Amino acid sequence: MALTIGEIRKMVKDEKIQWRGHMLKRMKQRGINISDVLECISNGEIIEQYENDYPYPSCLILGTSVNNSVLHVVCAVGDGYVWMITAYFPSADEWMPDYKTRREKR
Repeated sequence: MALTIGEIRKMVKDEKIQWRGHMLKRMKQRGINISDVLECISNGEIIEQYENDYPYPSCLILGTSVNNSVLHVVCAVGDGYVWMITAYFPSADEWMPDYKTRREKR
């Protein structure tokens, strides 16, 4: 079953969030704060679904950070929690200008 932005937002609002150490380390390297990830989820939309991800289905959210930078967040939902997997500023080399469509690999 596909994830919805509504169910993810509700879990975030209810503080049902699991932050992985690897993600927090990567976020720090990339200059992304927890508030940026939460802002992205609150204003974003799901642009890709990964229903067969293990151990839980996950999705890619496109939104904006606190300072209005375009941000991608990957998270999964399972066991009553949102599992934060990664967050990054999408590259124009990899994404079309809408940041929803991946560029063709050459």
